[in-house]
Order: sequence, then C-alpha cells, then structure tokens
Amino acid sequence: MDDLKAAAALAALEHVRSDSVIGLGTGSTAKLFVAALGEALTSGRLRNVAGVPTSEETAQQARSLGIPVVDLPASGLEVAIDGMDEVTPTLDAIKGLGGAMTREKIVAAAARTFVLIGDEGKQVARLGARAPLPVEVLPFGAERTLAALEELFGAAAIWRMRNGERFVSDNGGWILDLPLGEHLQPAALALALSTLPGVVDHGLFLGMARFAYVASSSGVLRLERSA
Repeated sequence: MDDLKAAAALAALEHVRSDSVIGLGTGSTAKLFVAALGEALTSGRLRNVAGVPTSEETAQQARSLGIPVVDLPASGLEVAIDGMDEVTPTLDAIKGLGGAMTREKIVAAAARTFVLIGDEGKQVARLGARAPLPVEVLPFGAERTLAALEELFGAAAIWRMRNGERFVSDNGGWILDLPLGEHLQPAALALALSTLPGVVDHGLFLGMARFAYVASSSGVLRLERSA
C-alpha cells in the first residue's frame, strides 16, 4: 500500500515549481510526498522550494530533509498537496484522521491549486461510506458541544483518544469522530457545523480540490474536478 501511496505522491510533484512556496499536508500519504519533495531538492530536480506545514509533525519531517519551513504568506500559495481519507468522483473529500484538518483547510483554501493524493481504497461513492467525519472542538464547553453535535447528526459521537486520553490537536483542540448517515447532505452539514458554537472546524473539504492522484496496482489515475 505504501508503494501505491508513494506513486501518487510522486505524480503530484508535477505541480511543484522551483522558486515557490507550497502547502505540505499531514498523514501517511502526505509524509511520502514530503519525502519525495526532499529527494527532488537534493537531486536538483527542484530548487528553492519552501513549505508551509499543516502540522508540527510535518514541519519536523520537512526540516529533517532540508526543506525550508515558512509561515503561510498573506498572498497565498501556488499549490498545496495533501492526502485524503475519502474522495468522491467530484473530488469532495473527508480529511482529518491525522487530526490536522483545521490547519489543512486553512492551507488548502489559501492555495490556487489544491491537490489530493492517495490510493484507490480512498475512493467512495458518498462521503462517510468508510471514514467518520472528524470535528475539532474547543475544550471549553466540550460536553455541550458534543450533545449539540449528536442532536445534529442523530448519532453517537466518539472522542478521539491517544494513550488513554483525549487527543489534542496542534491547536489545543479536541476531536470528535462522527458517523455520516446516508441521509445527510454534506453541503448542508458543513454549513450547520460552521455555525455551531464550540466547533473549530471539520473534515469536510467540499469543492476545494482541483486534482486528485489515485494510485492502484494498474497505475496512477489523474482526476480533475470540472470547473
């Protein structure tokens, strides 16, 4: 599976130009892309490329490979490249199983071109078919936020845990994982979540990706969202 993810990551390098600042995603597939970028810089295939990491983990990896790490510029980014947990044929996606969807969304929204990478197992007909929806919430009033989310979803939410304690994002937030029923409409749900007090952000990435590279045993499929 890592070989398939690496193939998608390598294919996405075609969107990176020398003398640029790009967005670097978080997660197992994004990690392979950062590694490929580091190799491209070391070999001279690319030069003078800095990265805006979406997590402290990605920042640490980038620095270890000699990739300069910078803050997100006010002018935005040419491209951001990240993995996905689910993707539909229209390139709507769920992200955030790595816990970094808030920063990932900020970076993706700042990019003129947002590119997703992953293996064929991430393709779904509808969002929520395989992965839960991650929602980052403020610790303050979190139990009330949990109750409100469960009322909205009509299903039980689960606190993301790590080492027996609630998972804490790089932003200091807690994360709830929620199932998406077949009757829920992603666009309406995204709007409802964005207006719910206590919610920092969520893992619905709707209408954001321009391209997706999906790797399978038969090769890498390049998908493009229609304008």
